Amino acid sequence: MTAAFVVYGGSSICFSFEYVILEKKSIYEGAPMQTIIPHLWFDTQALEAAKVYTSLIPDSQIDWTHELTDTPSGNAVLLQFQLANLTLAAISAGPYFKLNESASLMVHFQDKAELDRVFQAFSEGGRILMPLGDYPFNPHYVWFEDRFGLSWQFLLDPQLDKPVHLEICLLFSEEQVGLAKPFLEEALTIFPESQQGQLSYYQEGEKQVPAAQLNYGELLLADQKLVVMDHGYGGVASFNEAFSLMVYTDSQEETSRLYDLLSHVPKAEQCGWVKDRFGLSWQIVPRPLMTAYEELSKEQMKEVNDAVLSMKRLDYDKIASLTKKSS
Repeated sequence: MTAAFVVYGGSSICFSFEYVILEKKSIYEGAPMQTIIPHLWFDTQALEAAKVYTSLIPDSQIDWTHELTDTPSGNAVLLQFQLANLTLAAISAGPYFKLNESASLMVHFQDKAELDRVFQAFSEGGRILMPLGDYPFNPHYVWFEDRFGLSWQFLLDPQLDKPVHLEICLLFSEEQVGLAKPFLEEALTIFPESQQGQLSYYQEGEKQVPAAQLNYGELLLADQKLVVMDHGYGGVASFNEAFSLMVYTDSQEETSRLYDLLSHVPKAEQCGWVKDRFGLSWQIVPRPLMTAYEELSKEQMKEVNDAVLSMKRLDYDKIASLTKKSS
């Protein structure tokens, strides 16, 4: 997108920028779009991080990148990339938010040697949260933060029918401990096509925080899995805008419905961003807007951008009309 939202000094601001397409390629055209796209906010390292990730995880690529100019942080980059089965977006937009272990990418590896290879490369300059080893829930598991601040969980899955498989994992920590199950139950109503997968609860002696209930839960969305957990020890990091969840919409009705269901912090509403009652940030994005960024020229996008920047909740019909008129 060519708009970004930041909270600075307790206030919300939305800024615009011109863009230049640096690269665009996709072997995934025609493939079904996943329901929830993780969106990663970096200070300046979005493209560098994506290059590292896509170079080491099999079947990965950078789909497109935009150079952003005239932002509060100077020149920056917006991009979309694929890591095996998972589509992600990332932006370099200044030091306003910092990634932490409350949200991570969980990577299942078919081969132990491959897991070790990628872990060795990813963990260089990072921080180990749980050392590589044999655990009751997996014989070869590690949880760590890479040098860019993104949290990863690697685990061995020999029964996998592909080299790797990625999932989003949300860890409910600090004041959010105990809310993993309510989040899962609410998500099932927000996304009608979703299903509840495996559930596992903390047993006696497995937790230090009484409020912790769910030690593993799954939200199944078509071919996508979202994993949720309560932090049994409380944790020291909570959700913030650095790791947000982006959903593309295909009608005004769908757009309005998601805003109504997900937005619980009115002051966080800006340029399509909302914050739910669990502290998670979401971006509700009309699909015509993303299509326009791919297809329209900078000059054609000006009217669209001007309209978007005036909105808190994005107006699907108005954006669709503007993009059609400009094409």
